[in-house]
Amino acid sequence: MIKTVLPLSFITASRFFGLFIVLPVLSLYALNLKGANELLVGFLVGGYAITQMILQVPFGALSDKFGRKNTMTFGLVIFIIGSLVCAEASDIYTMIIGRLIQGSGAVGAVATAMISDFTPEEKRGHAMAIMGGMIGIAFSISMVLSPILSSKFGLASLFYLSALLSVFCIILLYTVVPKEPKFHHHDAKVAFKTLIIQKNLLIMNITNLMQKMLMSAAFVAIPLTLVKTLGYASDKLWIVYAASMVFGFVAMGLAGFLGDGKGQSKNLLLVGVVLFIIAYMGFAFSGSVVWFIVFVVVFFVGFNLHEPIMQSCASKFALSSQKGAALGVFNAFGYGGSFLGGVLGGYFLHKFDIGILALAFGILSVLWFVLLWFLTDPKIFKNLYLKTANLDALDGVCGIVERYKNQSGFVVKYNSTLIDENEIKRRLGL
Repeated sequence: MIKTVLPLSFITASRFFGLFIVLPVLSLYALNLKGANELLVGFLVGGYAITQMILQVPFGALSDKFGRKNTMTFGLVIFIIGSLVCAEASDIYTMIIGRLIQGSGAVGAVATAMISDFTPEEKRGHAMAIMGGMIGIAFSISMVLSPILSSKFGLASLFYLSALLSVFCIILLYTVVPKEPKFHHHDAKVAFKTLIIQKNLLIMNITNLMQKMLMSAAFVAIPLTLVKTLGYASDKLWIVYAASMVFGFVAMGLAGFLGDGKGQSKNLLLVGVVLFIIAYMGFAFSGSVVWFIVFVVVFFVGFNLHEPIMQSCASKFALSSQKGAALGVFNAFGYGGSFLGGVLGGYFLHKFDIGILALAFGILSVLWFVLLWFLTDPKIFKNLYLKTANLDALDGVCGIVERYKNQSGFVVKYNSTLIDENEIKRRLGL
């Protein structure tokens, strides 16, 4: 599993690194571009997410039909083109076009689905934790490197680095990642609208939207507030992000340990939301640099609590035959949140101030906490692995979630609160 999960996690993390690395300084540097203002800068920060949102589902569905590797390669090539356009941009509008092209390489759900393909569900939480951890590491490294590289080599250097990493990822995809496994599904696919309106999937989709929206809004507000309002030196921003990285690593490790392995994923999601509420309320009412930085750290602790477990939680509510499409919807909501966060963050800062922005997002987070409370705990889902079985014997049985055959044998996924392993074996005559 590790030989597959590590390279795929690296590819996914590199992809996110390319998007993350510009965020800590983009709002600050973009104001110097020709034709820029706070509103357009907010669109620039979150604009890539609108094409990500639109194309996540098509890319996920295409990967279900034409293969994960082919779809990922196509998306990475598009991302490279967008990065080069951004690197050469001298005005805000060209930069926005480049970011939209970057976002069109929407392969996040494809990579997640591919990791799911290679790992049994009991180990999937560990695999997703590895991927989430590497994304968290990429996020943390990008926060520190971004202000350092941009101050020394300019904003364009960040986009060139992103393009170079994506070329390396394509090479890695075809030299290290094994051939994709084949599945034979016993149960019929659910209607596409179910991937959107099914209760647990919908709650996880909204959770992804909210988390990414708060992140984009934070990356618009944090550097501008620290530098323009509180007088913090722009070349010292890396210190703030480094402190956030240290505490974020601790939170990420805690989430990886307590998440699926200890069955605490839902509780960790709730704790993360509480930290988001504290952080945004702190942004609204703190009047000093020191306290503002404290709440920045609190925000990133909450963010890193979520990262290692969100994809795994979402995948538990999707059928294996539609994992690419379901995770496409999940990621589409997330990128929709990134777009909204950037645009709304820019709007509030342009029209009002950080206090109004933070108060609005803090109230939204309270509503998010209430919604997340009603999520079914994903730890109730179990899998039974069999060398041989007549899966027809489980037709219509309450508690059976899905049945399929893979390269290792037969798999029955079930709701452990409705039926147990012994009852399933009895019905199968085992």
